[in-house]
Amino acid sequence: MSAKYNRVLLKVSGEALATEQGFGLDFHKINNVCEQIRKLDEMGVEVAIVVGAGNFWRGRNGANMDRTRADHMGMLATTINALAILDTLESMDVPARVQTGIEMKQIAEPYIRNKAIRHLEKGRVVIFGCGTGNPFFSTDTAAALRAAEIEADVILLAKNVDGVYDSDPNINKDAVKYDSIRYIDVLNKGLKVMDSTAISLCMDNDIPIEVFGLEQPENIVRVVKGETLGTFVGNELRESFRGEKMC
Repeated sequence: MSAKYNRVLLKVSGEALATEQGFGLDFHKINNVCEQIRKLDEMGVEVAIVVGAGNFWRGRNGANMDRTRADHMGMLATTINALAILDTLESMDVPARVQTGIEMKQIAEPYIRNKAIRHLEKGRVVIFGCGTGNPFFSTDTAAALRAAEIEADVILLAKNVDGVYDSDPNINKDAVKYDSIRYIDVLNKGLKVMDSTAISLCMDNDIPIEVFGLEQPENIVRVVKGETLGTFVGNELRESFRGEKMC
């Protein structure tokens, strides 16, 4: 099966890379994710990644810290994760580059849009660290921003749950999963897909989001091939976007 999307932006949370204790790096998990990225690379799909930092740092971690300084610490933590993904991809002979929103030229390239696009066109995976490079903006917003800048076909939002529900499925056993939902409804219902800034940015730039579970890492490839998994978020519902009738 050929790829449905040509250029994708994969949002990977820090929690998805964490050990069973919820902290640090589990290289078995990282290897599983990178193996799927390798398969996409072999299919000719251009892959960009935005990585979070929840396995090292989350907000102010409850401390009475200055918000800007706390966010800068989180940005630095994303770089640790980006380098771990880079190292794993290179061990699989997948060409990759890390670009950061805050300049740290000794260990990564600074984010330059045209250079990032050129890397993608040459078949290199580009990993974006440091979020947007600005405090008060989440890595969700960074994913939406970078996807718009590189003109990605879709954001692949791999999460710990298998889609978007009308309530938290970990709390409400009767929670209902959406097959597809519009951005505006996500905002109006206050659903925790991405933060509101990220959803608004995707809505304004018509960037579809595929939300799916990462418990099975192969879902990354399955979604790119066009399989119906998880929840599709867009300006139109899934059947309108795909030109198909939902069963």
